[in-house]
Amino acid sequence: FAGYPGTRGFPGFDASAGEKGIAGTFGLPGVPGRKGFKGDQGSGGYRGTNGISGKKGEQGTMGTPGQIGVKGERGPYGPKGDAGPPGKILTNYMKTSDWLVPSFIVPGERGLPGRQGIQGPRGIQGESGPRGPPGDADQINKLGYFSGFIGPIGQKGMPGIGGTPGTPGFRGEAGQVGHAGLQGMEGTSDRGNRGKPGVPGLPGMPGRSVSVGYLLVKHSQSEKTPMCPVGMSKIWDGYSLLYLEGQEKAHNQDLGLAGSCLPRFSTMPFLYCNPGDICYYASRNDKSYWLSTTAPLPMMPVEEGEIKPYISRCSVCEAPSVAIAVHSQDITIPQCPAGWRSLWIGYSFLMHTAAGNEGGGQSLSSPGSCLEDFRTSPFIECNGAKGTCHYFANKHSFWLTSIDQSFHAEPASETLKAGQLLSRISRCQVCMKNL
Repeated sequence: FAGYPGTRGFPGFDASAGEKGIAGTFGLPGVPGRKGFKGDQGSGGYRGTNGISGKKGEQGTMGTPGQIGVKGERGPYGPKGDAGPPGKILTNYMKTSDWLVPSFIVPGERGLPGRQGIQGPRGIQGESGPRGPPGDADQINKLGYFSGFIGPIGQKGMPGIGGTPGTPGFRGEAGQVGHAGLQGMEGTSDRGNRGKPGVPGLPGMPGRSVSVGYLLVKHSQSEKTPMCPVGMSKIWDGYSLLYLEGQEKAHNQDLGLAGSCLPRFSTMPFLYCNPGDICYYASRNDKSYWLSTTAPLPMMPVEEGEIKPYISRCSVCEAPSVAIAVHSQDITIPQCPAGWRSLWIGYSFLMHTAAGNEGGGQSLSSPGSCLEDFRTSPFIECNGAKGTCHYFANKHSFWLTSIDQSFHAEPASETLKAGQLLSRISRCQVCMKNL
């Protein structure tokens, strides 16, 4: 028979590690985990590039005729008419209500001659006629006697009484230069007495006026009309025209000259004419480009009253002296030359291009090359035939850049994005000479 189990033995000695077992089979899929917590908001993404220009839309269908307009107001009275022909005598008539209606009309008989009029007043006496020629010898005078023959010529009379003095004659010409006189005696070393004060001189010519006709144009790049600098008077204000494009050719305007400030705005401010004595307006794909404001970029082309907030205003001012633009080619603002004062500071605007690779530029000495506000799209395109304005993707602006040394031969390629742009744009200042 088997006995009862013995007591528990002591622990055995530590065994050595066994060999690595074979790989087990893949386990079953785990149960789905619980929904995690909401993550933090990511940083703002970069601004996407402008999309490509859309294709030209098809011509729309002809609209339906409009409703008949309301009746116009009564026009003014016309001019007085000419006198009518003589009236006819009503021989017979009948009364209908309040009107006399003739039954038939016959011309009346000729009247009797009128009586002779009274005599008019006596006319004024006429002027005396010219003197007649001498009468003949056989004519009878007024007293009834015969006139005698004409006698011989009498002797010469005595001299008359002296007349009044005549008027002074004209001043004679200057005489010839006389011979040099003998040398005078040597004077004493003492200084002579002070002479008497001379006769007061004639009034001098008027001095130079402060306003000599220099013109300065200031663009606000906003809806507000800019004020002229201190000490200058405004000649006119208007809208900032950058350049025009006709028949795919551009005509540039210098923003520093008065021609860039038009008193009136139109998406198509010009027309074109051909040699056949015919002119056309807003009938082609011509364009106008205007300096724009800092208003947000629209998503679609704007038209009619929506255009005005996007067109910059300008003023033409009369300046006492010429103004120039000074560029630093650095992010620091340049100083005006000695004897010149500052008018405004800005960013160095160089040139621009748009549709058809056409465009223009600014002279770097012109105040128009120093814009007070920087924008990657500082101007807007307006289509004359459609009457709309928009910022299209083929518009490019060119600005003078900052250079870190006086001579830079090999520029390194670089791409700047929002927030980094102003670090490479040259600064400028418009200065005017002090008088």
